[in-house]
Amino acid sequence: MVVARNQWYVAAYSEEVGDGLLARTICGEPLVMYRTGAGEAVALADRCVHRRFPLSKSNRDGDRIVCGYHGFTYAPDGACVAVPGQTRIPRTARVPAYQLVEQDSLVWVWIGDGTGDAAAIPRAPWLDSPAYTTVRGMEPLAARYELLVDNLLDLSHETYLHAGYIGTPEVAQTPITTEVDEEAGVVYVSRRMKDVECPPFYSKSTGIEGRIDRWQDIEFHPPCFYLLHSRIAPTGVEPGPDGDDSRAFHVEVGYAIVPETDTTTHDFWWVARDFALDDEGVSRFLHDSNRTVVLQDVEALDVLEKVIAAEPEGYQELSINIDTGGLAARRMLQRLTAAR
Repeated sequence: MVVARNQWYVAAYSEEVGDGLLARTICGEPLVMYRTGAGEAVALADRCVHRRFPLSKSNRDGDRIVCGYHGFTYAPDGACVAVPGQTRIPRTARVPAYQLVEQDSLVWVWIGDGTGDAAAIPRAPWLDSPAYTTVRGMEPLAARYELLVDNLLDLSHETYLHAGYIGTPEVAQTPITTEVDEEAGVVYVSRRMKDVECPPFYSKSTGIEGRIDRWQDIEFHPPCFYLLHSRIAPTGVEPGPDGDDSRAFHVEVGYAIVPETDTTTHDFWWVARDFALDDEGVSRFLHDSNRTVVLQDVEALDVLEKVIAAEPEGYQELSINIDTGGLAARRMLQRLTAAR
């Protein structure tokens, strides 16, 4: 699989990793994840060294996994500690153990060589902040992950694909600004809309009536982390000179765009808000509405993957101004992949 390997990828939400054995393939690597009795998250290769039986379909014995086929037993560091029918354990009887870091309610895995620098993992502090309420999910995408990167860095598609939910005519009509921080490896795309229609996603969650000023500020941290900082306010409501912006509503939308295989992707998504924190109705509405939006993207990109797979080699696509962020992201991903 051709992918940037010496990188951090989101493998799960923290709440997904527990006593059970969770199977998930990241960048072509089948993993089994679980949590020890001390609460530490563990990720091992999901294949017994003996006859390749998936450890995720096996059993736990305390902090160890006992292969469900022949009983090879593995400690959390991947070392085999027992084999059937003999006391001597072969020297090569171990499975790879992967470095995990839990941060901001996400479990990150280092899929490459050696040890990854945890300080390089991008932050999303609102995900477990008491000042925000978050809804989240994950959808399987039957398409290469680069298509979702393109999709999310060009939000003009909201006007057409997500009309009635998050899209209004002004999204496609408003120009963007793009900045690329080559040193930090971040792509920024901003769209600032004034005196525009308020889509149902925001009118029904915030209670705003009438037109709004709407900001969309994107950060993309290759290879997989996407943040959309959204500001919604009644038209004319601006941040104060001291930076106070308490009269506006803020929504932090994020995605972890994680390759599973060459042509399948884990589409992790979340919506964090700083208003109506205890309103379960708002939470249900935002969860269901955003999942609908995600599934609209999934349906479109699944179709696009089939088109790309069937097209002749060397097909030339057309790019325009709204694609500057996506093209910058492509260049960064190509460099990371080349460096492996």
